[in-house]
Amino acid sequence: MSRVPETVHETAVPRCDFYTDGLVESAEFRERYKTQKTIVKSADMPVEVCAQGTLKHLVHEKMDTQEYCLDIYEQHLTPGGRSGRHRHLSEELLYVIEGAGYDLHWDIRFDCGDEYTWDNEEEPKRFEWEAGDFVYIPPYCSHQHFNPDPERPVRFVSMTSRIIAKMGFDWVDQFEAAPEFKVE
Repeated sequence: MSRVPETVHETAVPRCDFYTDGLVESAEFRERYKTQKTIVKSADMPVEVCAQGTLKHLVHEKMDTQEYCLDIYEQHLTPGGRSGRHRHLSEELLYVIEGAGYDLHWDIRFDCGDEYTWDNEEEPKRFEWEAGDFVYIPPYCSHQHFNPDPERPVRFVSMTSRIIAKMGFDWVDQFEAAPEFKVE
């Protein structure tokens, strides 16, 4: 039978510098933080056409800002357009800036047997919204945004917490792409 070391100073215990390295990394982070943006000018907000649609990123982890908790973008829906259908573990808030439309939300059915099972409800719930409204989307609820107006665009701001992903729950599923997204 092998002997368990009585103290951590004995050589039989694996060694590391995790704490010491963490002190150095913390000091480096604080210096880098001082140089990061606290204001993001509109001209510095990149636009992306992706499976979710057309997004103007206001705050994103890759934009070198002092914001470390939220991802925020403005989404544009063309007249008669729609977003992609997706879900993520973070709850989402929308603030409608312009236009009117609706969301479809497929609630999640969860079962914790031998494995986690995440299934969508068969029938979605419909939620109407217009400029000035806030829309709440629950965690891991499949959802999609629609602009039924054939003449006017829709714009809304989307806010999600990136903390959930950093905790090991970076679960995003894209079920359907927005019409403007073309795979090359």
